[in-house]
Amino acid sequence: MGDDPVLYEIRVNGHLGPTLLTAFPAFAYETVSGQQGAQTVLTGPVPDIAALYGVIFQLEALGLELVAVQRVAPCSREEPSSSPGHGPRPAPPGLPRPLGDAP
Repeated sequence: MGDDPVLYEIRVNGHLGPTLLTAFPAFAYETVSGQQGAQTVLTGPVPDIAALYGVIFQLEALGLELVAVQRVAPCSREEPSSSPGHGPRPAPPGLPRPLGDAP
């Protein structure tokens, strides 16, 4: 109790389209291409280990191939929002943009 969520980067094989991305509304996303083909990187806050397992089970239920899960950093509750109560907070510099944000 009282612990801040932790920022995780979750990598799956393939390009996730808009329909699949709606299953992960709290996560920003980025599609990257390499020699192994396209991968989608989901980055977002996870409140606890049970929630992380929930995300992993959801990926499996959708038939997605999990490549990697990496803890990025603790999230801070004190981080100010540019517009309280008006949509998602922009991604911190260097992270992919949140779902629904205009490029």
